[in-house]
Amino acid sequence: MTRYAAFLRGVNVGGVNLKMPAVAQALETAGFTDVKTVLASGNVLLTSRAGANTVRTKAEKALRDEFDYEAWVLVYDLDTLADISAAYPFDREVDGHHSYVTFVSDDDVLAELGGLGDEPGPEEKIAVGAGVLYWQVPRTSTLDSAIGKTMGKKRYKSSTTTRNLRTIDKLLRG
Repeated sequence: MTRYAAFLRGVNVGGVNLKMPAVAQALETAGFTDVKTVLASGNVLLTSRAGANTVRTKAEKALRDEFDYEAWVLVYDLDTLADISAAYPFDREVDGHHSYVTFVSDDDVLAELGGLGDEPGPEEKIAVGAGVLYWQVPRTSTLDSAIGKTMGKKRYKSSTTTRNLRTIDKLLRG
């Protein structure tokens, strides 16, 4: 059995409003165990015998069937998530800034987004990691930053989701 973090993209922002107890119930009904939601922004810890790709497919189907929305889920075992967190290349806590990780399941999309690091916004830092984009941005500039302006495009919805580094570390603490 493997413990996973499942990141639901676009939940409780942009019109997709889901109650986390209902999300947990839908995932339990789909056969996952030890399901626990963390915060109300689509972060789920769950256990499964299946590999990450199977967990993703099964979770997306369960959420689409239960809530009738186009669900996208990115799934990582907790060891991989810990490695991603540990590899954060910038100072983790910078006053007045957010530290983010954008999870990317498509290599072409990751390369494309990584190119934004060539022309970041003011005080914005961007670096490519293993299947992720590390990002740090002033709190007042998140939506106006190079990454912020890009991530809302439809092209990225099915293969990306962004989480604050603090949220990732909270998931790792269980």
